[in-house]
Amino acid sequence: MLMFDNDPRRNAAWQAAQQWRARAHQAPRGPMGGLKLIVTWLLFGLLLIVGTVLGLFFLLLGWAMLPFVRYRMKKRLEQIRAEQAKDAGSGYHYSETHTRETHYRGGRTGEHELLEGEYEIRDDERKG
Repeated sequence: MLMFDNDPRRNAAWQAAQQWRARAHQAPRGPMGGLKLIVTWLLFGLLLIVGTVLGLFFLLLGWAMLPFVRYRMKKRLEQIRAEQAKDAGSGYHYSETHTRETHYRGGRTGEHELLEGEYEIRDDERKG
C-alpha cells in the first residue's frame, strides 16, 4: 500500500522556494550592490523614456504624412476613374483589346474576364 508523505521538505516547489530564499539572503548588501541596483533602475527608466519618445516621434511623423498620402491616393483614384471613363467611352473593339493587353501584361491569366455588349431585361420574364 502506498503512503503519501505530506512532509513539505520533500515537495519540489518548497525546495525551490528555499533555494530562492537562500540566494536572496546571499545577495551583496554593500554599497556596490545598492549601486548596481540604482544603475540598473536608471538604465531601465532611460530605456522606457527613449522608447516612449521614439514612439511619439513616429506617431507624429505618421500623422504629418497623412495629408500627403491622402493627396497621392486622391490623384491615383482620379487617374483610375479617368482611365475607366476613357474605356467606357471608346468602342467595343478597343476596350476588349485594351482589357486583354493589360490583363496578359500583368501575368495574371484566368482571373476575371470582361463581357461587353448590349443587354436588355425583358419585363415579361421578370413578372412570370
